[in-house]
Amino acid sequence: MYVIMKILISAGVIAAVTEIAKRFPSFGGIVAALPLVSLLSIIWLYVQGEPTKTLSKFALGVLWGFPATAVLLAIVYISLKHSFSLITCLGLGISGWLVCILLQEVAVKFIKTII
Repeated sequence: MYVIMKILISAGVIAAVTEIAKRFPSFGGIVAALPLVSLLSIIWLYVQGEPTKTLSKFALGVLWGFPATAVLLAIVYISLKHSFSLITCLGLGISGWLVCILLQEVAVKFIKTII
């Protein structure tokens, strides 16, 4: 029953955001940029009894993914402005996201070697 409740609430949030975005695209984008998924995930993890150490690591992981997500969204935005197909835009965005994640990993390893 708990899993069904999580699914329904999470789906409701996504449905609400898409409905807002249909009527007010810019505002919908702002609402979609809110850390709704992250916050819901932290709440679900907490309710399930996960220790704060796990919640902290999760929050750091979300923070770590933020620059790559910004790159993904920038690529999708620019690609859509140039009238590429949605599939192409998403493919380019995901590729940029992966490159950004890999560059972050390389940068961290490099920094660890010089410190």
